[in-house]
Amino acid sequence: MDRTATWHGRRYYSLDAYLKNTYGRKFKKIAIDAGFTCPNRDGTLDSRGCIFCSTGGSGDFALPYGSITAAEPYIAYFQAYTCTYAPVASLDQIYRSALEDPLVAGISIATRPDCLPPEVLSLLSDLKAQYPGKFIWIELGLQTIHEKTAHYIRRGYSLDCFSHAVRQLHFLEIPVIAHVILGLPGENETMMLQTIDYLNAVSVSGIKLQLLHILENTDLALDYAKGLFSALSMDSYLNLLIRCIRRLSPDTVIHRVTGDGPKELLIAPLWSLHKKKILNSLHHRMKQEDAYQGKDWKGTENYDTRTFDAL
Repeated sequence: MDRTATWHGRRYYSLDAYLKNTYGRKFKKIAIDAGFTCPNRDGTLDSRGCIFCSTGGSGDFALPYGSITAAEPYIAYFQAYTCTYAPVASLDQIYRSALEDPLVAGISIATRPDCLPPEVLSLLSDLKAQYPGKFIWIELGLQTIHEKTAHYIRRGYSLDCFSHAVRQLHFLEIPVIAHVILGLPGENETMMLQTIDYLNAVSVSGIKLQLLHILENTDLALDYAKGLFSALSMDSYLNLLIRCIRRLSPDTVIHRVTGDGPKELLIAPLWSLHKKKILNSLHHRMKQEDAYQGKDWKGTENYDTRTFDAL
């Protein structure tokens, strides 16, 4: 494997490696709750949210907007709920305030592909031009490419909507980070690897591989209590995770390999609380198996988004 040096000794292209290669250092990523809501919560699409989402809107660790105090450069991560779902004037003020902070290296905006109308894309393009020394990333919650699963988790948009948003962001040269959940009810390994193949085809800049967490006060927790599905064991998750990493393009930055569930809300899997153990086990197993990112990648020319239309 000839990428070890650029991956700084790891067997996959981590966010830490990308930041060191690009900016010469790592940046801490600080999650922010800027007071957004979501069309899956305000009644536009639904009022219950996605089936796995806590009342914190996936921003359980986020700090209130305006409360950040930092001593060194960081990434301002607008995480809670849908962070482009507001009037453009409000978005302009929020994003610009972060970008003008001398300690902010760049901003990362978590949102939905159906919440990127032309006026929001125009704003992102303008900000990108006005702050050339800082970066803007968009994080899109895909979770899965399979429509049956998407309906079950109440995602609320089609795969074509995601593809369209990625194409628009590519045109603006704004990096896209896709969120994928491994272990969703009803999905087997083949289905999850098809999601990885799709992301290879649309060529996202980054990916977050997230273990499915069952949290209190979610509809997913109700189905779990009924025995409708099981949580993955650590061994099963690591096996699946390594298969996904092997399948993923070596140029895609891996921003996350487990994810965090709030301890006070987490029902299962409880082993996921031991993040250091998980990472050590992942790195050891990949070395033992001579596994590395892209080992099973087919090459850019062999992925076509049209092959996923019927999934």
